[in-house]
Amino acid sequence: MTGQFGKEDCMADPGVVLPPEPTSPPPSNPAPQPKWKAILRGPNGIRAGWRVLIFLLIVIVLSAALALVLRLVGRGTHTANVSMLTPLGLSITEGTLFLLTAIAALIMGRIEHRKFGAYGLPAQSAFRQHFWVGTSAGFLAISTSLLGIFALHGFRLTGLAIHGPTIVSATVVWAATFVIVGSAEEFSFRGYLQFTLTTGMGFWPSAILLSALFGLAHASNPGETKFGLLSVVLFGLLFCLFLRRTGNLWWAVGFHAGWDWGQTFFYGVPDSGIAPYRNLFNCTFNGPGWLTGGSVGPEASIFTPIVLVIVAILFTRVYRENRYQL
Repeated sequence: MTGQFGKEDCMADPGVVLPPEPTSPPPSNPAPQPKWKAILRGPNGIRAGWRVLIFLLIVIVLSAALALVLRLVGRGTHTANVSMLTPLGLSITEGTLFLLTAIAALIMGRIEHRKFGAYGLPAQSAFRQHFWVGTSAGFLAISTSLLGIFALHGFRLTGLAIHGPTIVSATVVWAATFVIVGSAEEFSFRGYLQFTLTTGMGFWPSAILLSALFGLAHASNPGETKFGLLSVVLFGLLFCLFLRRTGNLWWAVGFHAGWDWGQTFFYGVPDSGIAPYRNLFNCTFNGPGWLTGGSVGPEASIFTPIVLVIVAILFTRVYRENRYQL
C-alpha cells in the first residue's frame, strides 16, 4: 500500500528524522523542611542536645515521683548523714542514682531504637576480664598513692580496726557497695550522656564537659578542696580514656570500685572528706596538705594526679586501639 508507512519504515530509511521521544519531566525540588523541624531533627534523627534534655527530664520526673512516694510513706523527711560513709547509706543513694539513670536510658533506647548496652554497660561484658583488671588496677593505684605519702613520712597504718568474722562480712559488704557506686557514677556521667553528646560534639569535648560536671557534683562533699576537685576531674578524664580504648564502661567501673574499696575500707582513709565506717585498718596522717590531702584525704594529695597520669600512660601502652563505637 503506497502512501502509508509506520515507525519501522522510518527507522529503515536514513533520510527520515523522527521527533524526539517524550520524556518525563525532571523531578521537582523537595519542599524545604520547616525551620522548627530542622532545629529538632538532623540527618540522624533527634539532635543530640534534645535527646540529652529529654533524658534529664525523665530523670527529674522519676526523681520527683520517688520523692513523693517516700514522703507519702513517711520516709522523705529524714536527712542523710554524710559525716560518715556506711555501706547501707552509699548503697541506697548510689543505687537510686543508677536505677533512675538506667530507667531513663531504657526509655531513650526505645525512642532511639538502641539496646541498653550501647550506652556503655553491655550485659554480656559484665564482671568479665575488663572489670577484674580494672579493679586490680584501681586498688594498686590507691596503694601507690599512699605509698608515696608514706615514703615522705606523711602516712602510716596503726593497726586493725575490726577483728574476727567482722573482717569477712565487712570485706564483702564494702566490695558490693563500691560495685554499686562505680556502676552508678560511671553510667550517670559516662553512659548515656557521653554516648549522646559524642554524636553531637565529639568524644573528647563531651568527656571534658562531663568530667567538669563530675567534679562539680563532688563540690558539696564536706571538707572538699579545690585541689581535691581537680583530682576528681582528672579521674573523670581517665575513666573516659578507659571507655574510649575498651569500648565500654566495665574497666572504669572496676577501677572506680577498686580505688574506693582500697581507700575507704582497706586503708580506712577519708574519701572526698568523708570518714569511713568499719574499715579494716586504722591510720594516721602527718604533714602538709599538699602531701596528705588534708581534710579531703589522699585524693587531694600531690601523689594522686601523678599516679593517675602514670596509669593513663601504662593503660595506653596496653590498650592501643580506640574501640568506642556509636
